[in-house]
Amino acid sequence: MTTRVFVAGATGVIGRSLIPLLRAAGHSITGATRTTEGESKLEAQGVNPVVLDVFDCDALERAVVAAAPDVVIHQLTDLAAGIDSQSPEQGLKRNARLRREGTANLANAARAAGAKRLIAQSIAWAYAPKDAPFLETDPLDIHARGARAISVCEGVVPLESAVLDQSEFVGIVLRYGQLYGPRTWSAEPTGSAPVHVEAAAYAAFLAIDHGGSGAYNIADPGGAVAIEKAVADLGWRHDFRIKERG
Repeated sequence: MTTRVFVAGATGVIGRSLIPLLRAAGHSITGATRTTEGESKLEAQGVNPVVLDVFDCDALERAVVAAAPDVVIHQLTDLAAGIDSQSPEQGLKRNARLRREGTANLANAARAAGAKRLIAQSIAWAYAPKDAPFLETDPLDIHARGARAISVCEGVVPLESAVLDQSEFVGIVLRYGQLYGPRTWSAEPTGSAPVHVEAAAYAAFLAIDHGGSGAYNIADPGGAVAIEKAVADLGWRHDFRIKERG
């Protein structure tokens, strides 16, 4: 059965791997992007594009309601250019604002459209300090200080609250580890909980019709976070890769 999917951040680092999976499954896709260049790329992929600013609540709601999605997928970040070493806090604050305000706006739009699910990108290194591995039931680091507080307290905590602390739709938070692979910041695994970008996209694809409300760690095995929940509930595989099509 065809599922109508609205992807916010469709031309982002995970969105670029997610769109081919959705297309191959025969889903009807509306992809949101911030640029006309992104609009052209989505059109070329057979996606219905919409150019919008997630901070424009009214325009966002109109676009999502018009798409009438069964599922909304949130892959928005403000990290495309990386973090400026000269003013790292400004970059972190921009991304935190996107997570905080953008997610709230997207959740409200999903609610107005009558979407059944909202799947959102979060991070797997926001847990409060303890001995690894970290489980989804472990608390987030709400007492963080400095730059970490910007990412966790100002961004991740309100993002996850907007998705999980409601009952109008199934809310799923994918806590991604450090991305590696094509068109990411690293060709090889790096960090305490690495995950290949195509496996990360696969988790979002599976969450369209698998898993209940809650958070799921998405990372390679053997790292700082436990991934058994994603494997059992989503049917996720850390070694998933997109096969080239001739």
